[in-house]
Amino acid sequence: MFPLQTDTSHLGQLLLPGTPPPVPEGAENVFPLSASLMVAVSVLLFLLILRNFLNVLPYLSGGVLRARGSAVLEGSVKLSRDRNLVAAVLIIPAILVIYRYRLLEVSWFDTLSPDLKLLAVAGLFAAFLLLRYLLYRWFMPRRRYDDYQMAYRTGHTFFILLMLLVLATVGILSALGLPDVTVRTFLLIEAGVLYLLYLLRKGQILSTSCNPLTTFLYLCGLELLPASLLVVPAVIL
Repeated sequence: MFPLQTDTSHLGQLLLPGTPPPVPEGAENVFPLSASLMVAVSVLLFLLILRNFLNVLPYLSGGVLRARGSAVLEGSVKLSRDRNLVAAVLIIPAILVIYRYRLLEVSWFDTLSPDLKLLAVAGLFAAFLLLRYLLYRWFMPRRRYDDYQMAYRTGHTFFILLMLLVLATVGILSALGLPDVTVRTFLLIEAGVLYLLYLLRKGQILSTSCNPLTTFLYLCGLELLPASLLVVPAVIL
């Protein structure tokens, strides 16, 4: 009988695949712990201001449908305060949506850990809000600034409406199982349309006390310049 021969040439080889296994779809979009904590804080804060939200809800559409529709909100200290409070609370969901659906794409974000990336998104969004407020204070006229102030605060109303639309869109499209890229496209379109409408309404309010050239300069300085803080990094960085 012939001796039994066993091929042992493979014993010294590492029997592992040459490439790493593919990352499961959606794994990179799992919220880090910090994001989960922000969600919990956001829900708690919204429950605390639910009455304020319900008070101001019937008046939100007025600023969108009519150029002077925001006058009702600005004419009431309580309604204006409620509106501003609701807008402030919705900043946290805005940051989470921007992070989750990559609405703000900056290449170096991908080099960060999920927690640091969320922090970077929050920092850039906070810088945008701070710059917008500083420019508002810088350009504020010394006299007859009521329309100027109303035009600025109209942004709070539009922000609330945008977030309500965004959260509804995220909920519906996610329930339908649509991919993130589709949800992202819908959110960008909604944000773009409402932002253009906001610029139109703000220009109409400013035009009641400013000439066309001054109105245009105000829009460039108060809105387009801060907005470039969000757009330019996504294009050149």
